[in-house]
Amino acid sequence: MDGIQTQRQSARERAQALVWPGRRSEHFRTLPPPALESWLDAAELPAAPADSGWALQEHNAAGVTARHLSALDPAQRGTLFADLPSPDDDRAAPFAWAHRALCTAGLHLSVAAAGEPLVLHLNHAATGAVEAPLLVLEVQEGARLVLLEQHGFGEREGGVAQNLIAHIHVARGAHVQHLRIVAPGAQDRVAHHVHVALDTDAHYAQALASIGSGYHLQRNTVALSGKGAESRHAGLVLTAGKALDYQMYGDLLAPHTRHQVETLTLASGKAKTVANAYARIAPGSDEADVFQRLTGVALEGQPHMQLRPHLEILHDAVQAVHGATWGALPEDALFYARQRGLDDATARSLIIEGMARAVLGRCMGETLDDPEAPFTQWLDGPWLHEAIARQWGAAGESIRG
Repeated sequence: MDGIQTQRQSARERAQALVWPGRRSEHFRTLPPPALESWLDAAELPAAPADSGWALQEHNAAGVTARHLSALDPAQRGTLFADLPSPDDDRAAPFAWAHRALCTAGLHLSVAAAGEPLVLHLNHAATGAVEAPLLVLEVQEGARLVLLEQHGFGEREGGVAQNLIAHIHVARGAHVQHLRIVAPGAQDRVAHHVHVALDTDAHYAQALASIGSGYHLQRNTVALSGKGAESRHAGLVLTAGKALDYQMYGDLLAPHTRHQVETLTLASGKAKTVANAYARIAPGSDEADVFQRLTGVALEGQPHMQLRPHLEILHDAVQAVHGATWGALPEDALFYARQRGLDDATARSLIIEGMARAVLGRCMGETLDDPEAPFTQWLDGPWLHEAIARQWGAAGESIRG
């Protein structure tokens, strides 16, 4: 235990020694995070491992190995953090060191190839006022995985400060479809960092549905290091008077890699939102392909939206497209809906939901023809409709107030 305490204290000191992201940081200047102290629990090291908060709700067990590991046990901590990249190489290194200082438990998942795609339903429930969950996912060669990941925060006075880190490795020829649903409360402070590494011919698609809060960061990094690797990302951002910072960094390191990013920000009131997409095409990445499309829609009020596509191209034989657009809901669509007898509120809700479904659906398009597919079932379920209705209602109350 003394050794673990020393490691945690050392990580805390590393975090404190670094410059905490603020308005002088290129990547956090618009929505600087709360101070470091907000992400560190001052309590003494617990005598027993804390609950990791992760739960596999249902899954086909064949080919899946799930281990809940204690970061307070030397051997298990070594397994959790083995082979993970050093925080020194990451722009958000202060978050990573703060995470290592606080992390007490995590989930390690290994998925092997099976006869048909494996389906995992992964839930995380907040376990404390300040916490640092960890997820390590290894998808082995040739495996096919559909992962539905949902986060619950509960109602806690003063909110939850959650600094989560996930590391996902997709081996040669493996395919992953990943739906992430993150809906914190108004007072919660959330920072999620998802790191993805793709080997040769690996495919990874992530659809994120997220809601703004007191502070909310969704930061994704993907390294396409193998020839023919492909990543697709869709971010649906719903903010009614709150904040959300979506950051997507893609590093194309090999020939014939493809990286696609599409975001839809629906903001209202005095919301502050950022969609920051950065892609780097390394030398030697023949026929690499990057597509970035960032869209912002002001529903009501005067939200602040910043859309920042960015390309760094260090090779000639590539294809790269990026763009950003923002505005209001299309008047012709509203007019058409009213002509069909719909009231204004219903018309707006239907149009908003249709735009959201389209963005998420394009990311996971290959499953939409199957009504039994997990992603299709979620898309046709109540979450999206209810989330938009709640956000729209909150926006109306904010504006009327």
